Amino acid sequence: MNQKIKTKAVDQLFEAILTLENLEECYAFFEDVCTINELLSFAQRYEVATMLNENKTYLDIAEQTGASTATISRVNRSLNYGCDGYSLVFERLNKK
Repeated sequence: MNQKIKTKAVDQLFEAILTLENLEECYAFFEDVCTINELLSFAQRYEVATMLNENKTYLDIAEQTGASTATISRVNRSLNYGCDGYSLVFERLNKK
């Protein structure tokens, strides 16, 4: 975990997120906290990660998501060398 982001304010934000119980609550909270572009960027990165996890090519991902190759590369670096956050979520979603 990157210690630069581990602050009391980030802890409080994550604790708040963990209280959300369904999609409607997530929409309400994230629409208040994020700009539309920020939220769409988060969603795009997650979509890119999902497609990379499915071994899709950069070209296919760029065409389907509109993500730049720089974004795809950044997400790929997180998948390969990050904190395994994406992997954790993918595993849990596959169990459902």
